[in-house]
Amino acid sequence: MELKGKKIILGISGSIAAYKSATLTRLLIKAGAEVRVLMTDAATDFISPLTLSTLSKNEVLCSVRSEAGWNNHVELGLWADAYIIAPTTANTLARLANGICDNILAAVYLSARCPVYFAPAMDMDMWLHRSTQRNLELLQEAGDTIIEPPSGELASGLNGPGRLAEPEDIVRILARALAGQHDLAGTRILITAGPTHEPLDPVRYLGNRSTGRMGIVLAEEAARRGADVHLVLGPSSLAVDESLVRLSRVETAQEMLNVCVASWSGVDVGILAAAVADYRPAEVQTHKIKKSENNPALQLERTPDIAATLGAQKGHHQKLIGFALETQNELENARGKLERKNFDFIVLNSLADKGAGFGTATNRIRIVDHNKVTEFELKDKTLVATDILNHLVHRLS
Repeated sequence: MELKGKKIILGISGSIAAYKSATLTRLLIKAGAEVRVLMTDAATDFISPLTLSTLSKNEVLCSVRSEAGWNNHVELGLWADAYIIAPTTANTLARLANGICDNILAAVYLSARCPVYFAPAMDMDMWLHRSTQRNLELLQEAGDTIIEPPSGELASGLNGPGRLAEPEDIVRILARALAGQHDLAGTRILITAGPTHEPLDPVRYLGNRSTGRMGIVLAEEAARRGADVHLVLGPSSLAVDESLVRLSRVETAQEMLNVCVASWSGVDVGILAAAVADYRPAEVQTHKIKKSENNPALQLERTPDIAATLGAQKGHHQKLIGFALETQNELENARGKLERKNFDFIVLNSLADKGAGFGTATNRIRIVDHNKVTEFELKDKTLVATDILNHLVHRLS
């Protein structure tokens, strides 16, 4: 997440989530940015200006009425490449949406000529209230960007939207926006995601625990970076931003294969993130199988091998990336799959790693090339997608 040489203003308002601003400041500095911090009076009740001054290596401004604040609020608005207010309280949203200028955050906001980003943090009912939503609309109409708060446990004990976005995600969004990153522009990418459901009878199927999250965030991130993306998604309840990607929904491995084969000759890259069922019932019952005293025998047959099929058809101009979820002999199994399927590289993760695998918002991956293994820390899957696509861009170049 390169921000080298970028000038960032970080505004902090009075939310309990202000403690995360220390991590955010540290990450921005680590990414190469120059950071100037502004705080409301209420914010200083949650975190010390001294802490943020030490981390940013710059004086923290807390009042427009101080000599430093009065002399600098216009200058800062002209100096910055971006202004991010994180956390943004409901009160601060209301102030800035309506042009009320009674603190240093507002004074700099009204002077800013740079892009402005808001990362709200508040209780769920405050976030959902019509007044807050109206203020958000006003700010977006003015051209500002809202970094949506994720759902989770809130300070009130409620569970829902309103949490401050994680500092790592905020830095990623800023880096991508300021870099104007379109390094996949013109690249045609086919991505598979989610499980497949192989029917046993009209109400039952064989499947797995995949939700499709990893493939979905890969598709959306690739599209944001300029790629023309076709996502082939198995049964999943997760939402997909179809304004970014072309979506084909399928149920079975055979249906997924049919869509992929029909599209393969027209794409540059295939990313096979789907957890395709390896077996299906040899015979699908017409009616629901009724419980009986006898234990029924289930005859299985192999499903079609999508990766092997595309790998065998891969042209010299095409790249094919696979995924491997392992429980033992991880690297050995991944390397074997890399060769058998004719992958260019494979993304390996293990169920032995806490926080990785199906049904989680995080993952810990290793990227296995033919002569190298690159290890990554446990991260949110949106950041994992960035790592994978960065590796792809390197290979394409």
